[in-house]
Amino acid sequence: MTTVTISLPESLKEFIEVEVQTKGYGNVSEYVRGLLRAEQAKEADARLEALLLGGLAEDIALTPDFWRELKADAAKILVKQKVPRTTRMAK
Repeated sequence: MTTVTISLPESLKEFIEVEVQTKGYGNVSEYVRGLLRAEQAKEADARLEALLLGGLAEDIALTPDFWRELKADAAKILVKQKVPRTTRMAK
């Protein structure tokens, strides 16, 4: 694991120490890693939302064939990811 050193004003250092103590983190590093992971997740969600909105902007005919193909594609993905049958979409 790589070490990163940062400089903080005393007020932020005190804030982090309180967060570590009150929110169940083992140490400052765990707290900072948690913040960074949350930010990564936000960025991934924003990218996914942009892709979904871009897809909605396309003019796609929602025919019965479209839905059959979509369901078949989803089933292949679930099998590939080894999702248990009980948690898959209903037929």
